[in-house]
Amino acid sequence: MERISASPPDKQYWEAGGNCNMAIAAARLGLNCVAIGHLGNEIYGKFLLDVLHDEGIDMVRMREETDTIYNTNACYETLLCWVLVDPLHRHGFCSRADFTKEPTFSWLSKLSEEVKMAIKRSRVLFCNGYGFDELCPSLLTSALDYATKVGTAVFFDPGPRGKSLSNGTPAEQRALSQFLKMSDVLLLTSDEAESLTGIENAVQAGQELLKRGVRTKWVIVKVGPKGSILITKSSISCAPAFKVNVIDTVGCGDSFVAAIAFGFIHMLPLVNTLTIANSVGAATAMGCGAGRNVARLEQLIELMKASNLKEDDEFWKELLDKNYDNQQISVLSKTTINGSKNMLNHLNLQKVVSELLPMLESARCEGKLPP
Repeated sequence: MERISASPPDKQYWEAGGNCNMAIAAARLGLNCVAIGHLGNEIYGKFLLDVLHDEGIDMVRMREETDTIYNTNACYETLLCWVLVDPLHRHGFCSRADFTKEPTFSWLSKLSEEVKMAIKRSRVLFCNGYGFDELCPSLLTSALDYATKVGTAVFFDPGPRGKSLSNGTPAEQRALSQFLKMSDVLLLTSDEAESLTGIENAVQAGQELLKRGVRTKWVIVKVGPKGSILITKSSISCAPAFKVNVIDTVGCGDSFVAAIAFGFIHMLPLVNTLTIANSVGAATAMGCGAGRNVARLEQLIELMKASNLKEDDEFWKELLDKNYDNQQISVLSKTTINGSKNMLNHLNLQKVVSELLPMLESARCEGKLPP
């Protein structure tokens, strides 16, 4: 890493990654976004600020402006992540956060007033498990506590770090438990849900996380190339994935989260929310890399108009062939077939798309969505 850093790659290979993927995807859906975090004053920090500015995203720094040490100390530099790609297009990620037991920015100890104001003015605060690599557990739970205090919804995606956090330091375990209990929306893959609950069935694992939660309203489980599931206390909504030519999966999960936030804020029907999230994730997979390469509205609209679903009736039948206490179960489908078992409803894809497209077309024409 030191050798790579000494000779940075050409700027054409630089990209804004991490949670910037989610922020850029959300901004392209018409949401007003603010990024909260730390940036150094070197070329990479300035590059990231320029990218965010070009995407219409504000930046709130967690560092107090009175702090002057950052100018000369390497600990205060922008965190870089090197994405290594092999001939089979598999990815490996490497940063200086991988070489220390302490969070990269462990010197940050409290929320500034500017950060608190940004959280208070927001409808949603998003955090993922990788945040624990950068910030102290106590600082992250401070943000969680403040968000719940001021009524800002919290979205939490533990990601692959969920398993290691559950076996981490006492502080990490407590913070993970707090986020799982107090977040309004949890987002996981089926493997991540199983690792946190010990339950293999994705729906049942999601229900268990919902049961454990104090404020949890939605648990969303991504079932790989099959699609996604949104679980509430009274319903189970399922949406198969869209068929696309997958080029690169980096950033797909982040852009998926952005669309879930879009549906949450605009109070869309649950299956509609999953549909737009699946399409944003799929459209991102059709490009190469993340950051500024995440899905654009034009790609999203084109994909939804094509309405090419990866339907797998056997998969969904096996997944839903349980007793779910008379919960309303909805499955997105090219056909509409209503049944009585488990209150199952097949929701017509064309109808859902016809409801979503006017909103998206309006965003494309006007450059923004209604507040």
